[in-house]
Amino acid sequence: MKKTKISVLLLLLALFAGFSAQAKTGFSIGPKVGMNVNKMSFSGSKVLDGHNRCGFTGGVTAEFIVPIIGVGADLSVMYSHMKSYYTITTTDVPGIQTGGTDLGYTVHGNFFEIPLHIKYKLGLPAIESIISPYIYTGPSVAFKISGEDSYMGTKKTQWGWDLGLGIELIRHLQIGAGYTFGINKLVNNLYDDVNAGHDVKVKNNYWTITAAWLF
Repeated sequence: MKKTKISVLLLLLALFAGFSAQAKTGFSIGPKVGMNVNKMSFSGSKVLDGHNRCGFTGGVTAEFIVPIIGVGADLSVMYSHMKSYYTITTTDVPGIQTGGTDLGYTVHGNFFEIPLHIKYKLGLPAIESIISPYIYTGPSVAFKISGEDSYMGTKKTQWGWDLGLGIELIRHLQIGAGYTFGINKLVNNLYDDVNAGHDVKVKNNYWTITAAWLF
């Protein structure tokens, strides 16, 4: 599975490089900033529940769009601070019952994130110099630089699949919103008293809203 993910990423990188090498126009690059809203997804557990928390992201993005047909790709190199919050229903956990209250934990993480997208930009006659909508999809890989929580250990590498849309204004400003579906299991281990009797799968899903200025 890991080899398949790496192969897909390398293939898309090769396509992006091929497009850029042949391009005389249609290539642009610039800064990109935004915010993310993270929520851990717990499947197979009745005692764990994720809640939304905000983080932020910033970096550089490069884009190549084939003129006329509007199809191309973008590649970003981003620093992302992700934050997640989850609770444990203590009445269902043997040995740590506390009168029916829930225990809450926060997960902080700093990541080096590389999203690579196939992109379609719709050029509308007469107004494309002012506004152009676009859609995108593709893989994203995030490498954890630092951060941990006291309850569970998270993996150093997180894979996701992005799906989103946005608008480009005056050929430079791109405002986009997307959702990342977590692909790999996020957590290396859970405490035995929580995991007992459950095949728990933890994934990281998040919304991202960004603004980029491309030159």
